[in-house]
This record gives sequence, C-alpha cells and structure tokens, in this order.
Amino acid sequence: MKFKYIILIFTLAFLGMPDSNAQDANTLKFSEMDASPMDAAHYPRRAAFKNYLGDDDPDRSLKIKVLYCRPNKKGRDVFGQLEKWGIDWRLGANEATEVTFYQAVEIDGTHIEAGTYTMFAQIYPNHWVLKISTERFIAGVANRDITKDILAVNIPTTRVPNVREEFTIGFQKVDEGRVNMVFEWDQTRAMLPINLNAVSLANGPDTSPMDLVQYPNSSRFRNFQKPEDLDKAVAKVRVVYSRPQMRGRKIFGEMLKYGEMWRVGANETTEITFFEDVTINGTKVKKGKYGLFAKLNSADEWEFIIHTNLPSWGNANHDEKTNVVTMKAKTEKTPKTLEALSMLLVENGTNQVDLVVGWENTMARLPIMLK
Repeated sequence: MKFKYIILIFTLAFLGMPDSNAQDANTLKFSEMDASPMDAAHYPRRAAFKNYLGDDDPDRSLKIKVLYCRPNKKGRDVFGQLEKWGIDWRLGANEATEVTFYQAVEIDGTHIEAGTYTMFAQIYPNHWVLKISTERFIAGVANRDITKDILAVNIPTTRVPNVREEFTIGFQKVDEGRVNMVFEWDQTRAMLPINLNAVSLANGPDTSPMDLVQYPNSSRFRNFQKPEDLDKAVAKVRVVYSRPQMRGRKIFGEMLKYGEMWRVGANETTEITFFEDVTINGTKVKKGKYGLFAKLNSADEWEFIIHTNLPSWGNANHDEKTNVVTMKAKTEKTPKTLEALSMLLVENGTNQVDLVVGWENTMARLPIMLK
C-alpha cells in the first residue's frame, strides 16, 4: 500500500510540473497599440456584416477585401516629403497592403484571377502607378521581387479640400459591374477602377478540342449549295463533341473501365441534336437537343444513352430519370488505330443514318431512323 502512495505522489508531482518549453507568464510581453493600426476595407461594405443579412440580400457576397495599416499625418507633408516622388510605397505602413479578390476582376484590361495579392504605388505629383503583385508576406517595399508584379496602371490623383489625418482605403460603387477602390491621405485622393465583370477567356488551346459531325454533310455549307440542291442540304442530325487523344495510354479497359459510364468525349457532355423526330431502338425521340453517354458494358458491348441532362459537364451525378432511350451496340474493330476520338454519321439504307463512334481500335454504331 505504501508503495502505491509513493507512485501516486510522484505521478501528481510530474503532472503538476510546468512545461520546460513554456514561457513564464511573468516574462510575456504583449504588444502595445501600433502607431499605424491595421484596418480592413470591404466591398460591398455590408458584406462585413453578413451574419446580420438575410439570405436574399445582394450584399451578402463579399467581392473585395483590403487589409492595410493606417499611418497618421502628424503634421507632416506626406506626398513628396514623407513618401518620396518616384518611389514605391506600400500603401500604408508596416506590412505591404494586401488585397483579396473573391472573384476574377479586370483592371485596365488585365485579367486578375480570384486570390490574394499585395499592392504598391509609385507616387508622382499628378498620378500614381499602382502595382499588384503575387508576392506575399513582406514588410514594406525593400527587396521586393518586382518580377512578381502582374499589373502596373497609371491612376490620376486629385486634391481634396479637407485634410485626412489617417491614410484610408474605401470603395465607390459606379454601377453593378464597376467599382472604384479609393485611396486618400492628407489632401490627396487616387482611385483605381475595377471591373467586376471580368472577361473570361480560355488559357491556350484545349487538349481535347471540340468538333462536330452533321448529316447530311452538305447541310453544313448551305451557302455554297446551288438553289436546286438546297432541299437536299437540310440538317437532320448533328453531334458536337470534344476529342480526347490516346497520348500513349491504353483507353478501353484501363483509362475507361468496363462497367462504367462514359461521356463519349471529354469536357462538356457530348450533344446530339435531332432536327426532326427520329426513332432509336423502337422509341420515338422528338426533335431537339440531347446528351449522349455510353455505358461500356464490356470489350464487346456498349450501351448508348440519350438523355436530357443538358447542359452538363460529363456524367457525374447523372439522373437516370433524364434518360430518353438506351440501346446496346456490339463493338467492332476500327480499320486503323485512332489516336483521337472520332465520330461519323454514315448512311445505312434509305431512312437510316448510323452514328459511328471510334477510338483506339474500337468502334460502335448507334442506328438512327429518320422520317
């Protein structure tokens, strides 16, 4: 029993010992208030109070936030004296001013993706050169990496009648798509126009470019047809699809596994348009636009699926209730290896056209009965 008490005493003593790595509370030094306190500017401003706004309030969505420090004038001449002409300024004090765009924006024609950046301004008497950089976590402008600047834009300055003691950043709404970021200190104001409706352009060519096939093929070039041939050049079926490539990969059975659904292409769901009512596998399909999938049952059989789930990006979360018709098709061997996914619309008798889908060394046909 005495031995148990000794163990308990040692255990309690060990648990009660302070962590040797912990700093003694008496030696801790909390920071005083900074002479240039940090502040934030929001656009829209009411988004800072999101938890007070209703779900349908348009200002719930924060678009821009600026985190900056606010130096005081303190009787000094700011621009040209405290902040020298022609020199980069951190747009505040202490850490470089930080801006977060919660959506893509456009500034002076430059597309800027959503993200967090730092801001600087090279100041002159009548204008500033405002700069946005991807460099983060720097104090001031010393030794900053100018190769990371993604924008440098001239913005004019104006003189305001009243002296502003503390450097301040805010926003001025122009309209639903445009806003000015406003900088003001002493008697100087500068404004940075920001387009919230940024242009969205593709970044380079797609690795799976889109293509289309149409039946009859002459219907693609009606403006080149002779008047007497126009009746024969009326579109009946069109398929728009993206064309992935093998690129050294084994496609069927490996990249595309048997038993799984396939979008019959890449990127967006392959789109098939019937310009008149057709019949597929005994089911009447009304004219209109549809999506095309295929379930790869095995190396010998695919199951084509015509559905109404458009627009969509592939077959993720596909609702089978949107299926209009399904049809199983035996696979065949292609005449040669197809590096890129390829489709054809081939006549098969008087009122039938087959959609032939081929890739690698495999192809399958979807028969479409016309009127």
